[in-house]
Amino acid sequence: MAKELELAQAVTLVRDELLRAAAAGVDQDLRFEVGPIGMEFTVELREDARARGGFRAWVVSAEADGGMSRARTHKVTFTLTPRAADGGPVEIAWEDAGMAGDSLFRPPAED
Repeated sequence: MAKELELAQAVTLVRDELLRAAAAGVDQDLRFEVGPIGMEFTVELREDARARGGFRAWVVSAEADGGMSRARTHKVTFTLTPRAADGGPVEIAWEDAGMAGDSLFRPPAED
């Protein structure tokens, strides 16, 4: 049986992958600014006594979705716009290698 994945964990995994991409972009001349990220999941809402609202959203895999009742699953679609800690845009690279100790994400230099 596959390990269950909460919706919050799925979003965290995407954030972690962006951090890995930024680290891999060190010393690269070509940079990419991260724009809006569209995410879509099929989730199952389950009662959870530990959750504040009483429910948690669990991501349903494609295999499990086929065997579940449609009444129990919901499609969740949202867009995230990543921002650096200072509120600036996110780039997958550093402007100069000396910034590596300061931040994984650095807003582009202003003209």
